[in-house]
Amino acid sequence: MAPASRFGDRIAILAHGGYPDNGKTMEGVMRYGDYEIAAVLAHDHAGSRTRESFPDLPDAPIWATMDDVTEPVDALLIGVAPVGGGIDDRWRADIVRALERGCDVVSGLHDQLSEDPEFAALAAEYDATIHELREPPSELPVASGIAEEVDATVVLTVGTDCAVGKMTTTMELAAAARERGISTGVVATGQTGIAITGRGIAIDRVQADFAAGAAEQLVVEIGANHDLLVVEGQASIVHPAFAADSIALLHGARPDYLVLCHDATRESYHNFEPVPLPAADRYVEWYTSIADPISPTELLGGALDTSDIDEEAAARAAVEAYENQIGAPATDVIRYGPGPLLDALE
Repeated sequence: MAPASRFGDRIAILAHGGYPDNGKTMEGVMRYGDYEIAAVLAHDHAGSRTRESFPDLPDAPIWATMDDVTEPVDALLIGVAPVGGGIDDRWRADIVRALERGCDVVSGLHDQLSEDPEFAALAAEYDATIHELREPPSELPVASGIAEEVDATVVLTVGTDCAVGKMTTTMELAAAARERGISTGVVATGQTGIAITGRGIAIDRVQADFAAGAAEQLVVEIGANHDLLVVEGQASIVHPAFAADSIALLHGARPDYLVLCHDATRESYHNFEPVPLPAADRYVEWYTSIADPISPTELLGGALDTSDIDEEAAARAAVEAYENQIGAPATDVIRYGPGPLLDALE
């Protein structure tokens, strides 16, 4: 599969309705992608700059529409990932304008933009490409257990819920391992990870019978060239809507170790707010017991998102409490770095 530069070097990111709090793909690509960010499109924040909301990320101007972006742009990335993956009508005009400028469009939506008659016609007319990040390969295997034969150590990030930092933990852990001289590969299993790395398969788009096989295929392909693999987790093993994605990755990737990701202030399931989250230590038992009959695994440590805790002492106390709760080393990989997890691994 091609590297991330297949989308070009300079991109604009469409984030209408998602900036700054719900632009998961936008934030991930800005933090970890190898792109120059020419602009972010967000109606409600036009005229400001991204450093005002994300001081630790590369800075870029925020404009209301694609017409405001006067600099050359290779591609427009859809930076918002709404539940259900549908297109928002507020985005159409900017997608049209990007295609008319000959820009590629990179989409991680479930809705296939390439099947939209207007977008398809414009892409053909202006020699642009619509990249569907969530479109899986046409042929995928049923899982056969061959991931067990991979020599690389496999670490899977898992979660207590959706949007608790699995992708972030994956990228931070992999980067830190490389800094220590460990040959490390990332297995991207969601649209944001694929946009960052340029390869992978969006597990939530794969037919159920082939989801574990897709994870297995990625582990075998990427693991052949590395000593350590960090597999990007999805959802949660007991999420009321998305548990199937987690189980497919657990059985397909056959991880040696797990990193349990959690949000320090989360009390109920994402998009299932009336349903309270179980205690974090129960997830350790659930993940390991479900993996055990197929391929035993163990908890390496925990990654706690403390971004909603302002006071430093409170954040450190939360990490310490989480560490005690799950019985393994824990850290906030952004606030404190993934060092404790790597120390445990080595």
